[in-house]
Amino acid sequence: MARHHWLGGTLRPRDCSAGGGCAFYAGCGSYAVRRRLTAPVGWGGRFFLLRGLRGSPAWVKMAPWLPKGLVPAVLWGLSLFLSLPDPIWLQPSPPPQSSPPPQPHPCHTCRGLVDSFNKGLERTIRDNFGGGNTAWEEEKLSKYKDSETRLVEVLEGVCSKSDFECHRLLELSEELVESWWFHKQQEAPDLFQWLCSDSLKLCCPAGTFGPSCLPCPGGTERPCGGYGQCEGEGTRGGSGQCDCQAGYGGEACGQCGLGYFEAERNASHLVCSACFGPCARCSGPEESNCLQCKKGWALHHLKCVDIDECGTEGANCGADQFCVNTEGSYECRDCAKACLGCMGAGPGRCKKCSPGYQQVGSKCLDVDECETEVCPGENEQCENTEGGYRCICAEGYKQMEGICVKEQIPESAGFFSEMTEDELVVLQQMFFGVIICALATLAAKGDLVFTAIFIGAVAAMTGYWLSERSDRVLEGFIKGR
Repeated sequence: MARHHWLGGTLRPRDCSAGGGCAFYAGCGSYAVRRRLTAPVGWGGRFFLLRGLRGSPAWVKMAPWLPKGLVPAVLWGLSLFLSLPDPIWLQPSPPPQSSPPPQPHPCHTCRGLVDSFNKGLERTIRDNFGGGNTAWEEEKLSKYKDSETRLVEVLEGVCSKSDFECHRLLELSEELVESWWFHKQQEAPDLFQWLCSDSLKLCCPAGTFGPSCLPCPGGTERPCGGYGQCEGEGTRGGSGQCDCQAGYGGEACGQCGLGYFEAERNASHLVCSACFGPCARCSGPEESNCLQCKKGWALHHLKCVDIDECGTEGANCGADQFCVNTEGSYECRDCAKACLGCMGAGPGRCKKCSPGYQQVGSKCLDVDECETEVCPGENEQCENTEGGYRCICAEGYKQMEGICVKEQIPESAGFFSEMTEDELVVLQQMFFGVIICALATLAAKGDLVFTAIFIGAVAAMTGYWLSERSDRVLEGFIKGR
């Protein structure tokens, strides 16, 4: 028997009627029981029922109220409907595009599938047998242990709904899993080794890599000497190169890396410790143990001394930048705005002053262009800026089409002219509320209770409305509106 899985489900033989028809919801793709069903399932996620080898479609048997003459027409219309794509307004909007997540290596997917399968075996034993009649359990357990029923229950939950790679791999390897379950368990009890390594050839033994499962540098027992990760280890991919831990280097991570020295070494272990800061190679941790210096440093009497790139013309800075020496390197920083070329920070280190600046003593200072007549336009005034100036309209004027014109002061508006639409609705509701309360008070012929209700309602609505407009009301009264 073979089952076809798609997105986390299994159609069992008992889900089908005796007449050969099977009914279920299909998400996408084909999903059928071999030798029983002849039609694929699932177009656009619609509900569809299959025709079996014998008899009419199941939905025809379940709907005896359909007139006989309508059956062919309904069948034709249903097949036409299912063959068409969904209308645009029913189709889901495409998700926002983003970079797809990295796909796991098939070996890792296979390992996860086998781990989940083994957990399913534990779960099915635990759930079906939990104490009681031991003799009865042993008899039933021997039948259930290697049964097809148990295999189906395990396969139903082996992949999560969102794990598409797991579902795809299970669909490809389902017959192999069945073969192992019914025929290979005794001679190959390790499902991972049998399925992922020997049958599908997705994985390699530990300490090996690549299509031919070659040994990693350092050997299969301790790949990369135990101080790094062999790229592709355990899979049929990767280059086999060692990614060494900090402080270790070499092809198999068997040496100390740049800036480290051998503190201890024996036949099986190597301990690398850090050199003094600027040392690239050293014989110990002290400052005077340096054998080679890092870039930007010079070796002098077994010590590394900083090189001043700014004083040795080793720096490469732009025309409007100056050099600042740092430990083992240098920085290029921008000159002040007042400078055309400089020897350091600030307007007092300029080689030459920028336009709009003039040299006063040893500094380049801003020229105040507004001391002369530079804004000839009518109603214009000069505003000095750093290194320049700009012409703006005088107070009470605004620029319009390149000239300064007098601002027009708008006429005073009424108290309700600035009322928003929402405030107008509130005011209308207040008005009708006052009318209703007044009528109720009159109908009560001056009863004190209704009079108190009327006064309270008017005060509440007035307070609510004024609280929304309090700032503008206060401004209106101050300006005399």
